[in-house]
Amino acid sequence: MVVRELRQVEMIGRPLRIGVIGSAEVDGVVREAARAVGRDLARAEAIVVCGGLGGVMAAAAEGAAAEAGVVLGFLPGRETSSAAPGVSIPVPTGLGEVRNALVVRASEAVIAIAGGWGTLNEASLCMKLGIPLVGVMDALGEKFDIERFEDPAAAVARALELASERRRTAG
Repeated sequence: MVVRELRQVEMIGRPLRIGVIGSAEVDGVVREAARAVGRDLARAEAIVVCGGLGGVMAAAAEGAAAEAGVVLGFLPGRETSSAAPGVSIPVPTGLGEVRNALVVRASEAVIAIAGGWGTLNEASLCMKLGIPLVGVMDALGEKFDIERFEDPAAAVARALELASERRRTAG
């Protein structure tokens, strides 16, 4: 019982970690949705976890950075210089696409925005590992039975709620 109580105390004050996954190349509407997600996560004092490069990742990082948020970016290569400008903690993995597993494992919930093959890979890992996943204009298809939102703020609120629930029940 004491160990469990200590663990709960230990978790108090630690920010939630929310993954943001999506297309490496984006248009204006998707870019703005990703920026809004990053901004809202930073305002909620959550850590944005992403793949650290362009597209949705860069836009979410930019949005979070504009609000002085923390962005953890798992980079595919060995150099931090490839990180998007808003990434505050670039982690060069040298793992290529395998880094997708790190993005998912480091997240307590994940938000998918648009997406391609890499996003499908990360979303599949979420489903397999039981990491809560929500979508905003996602391209995951009907095989992914997830909650989907038009409004980025609603997706962020739901992801934060799911991450909090996951943390409470992880005990």
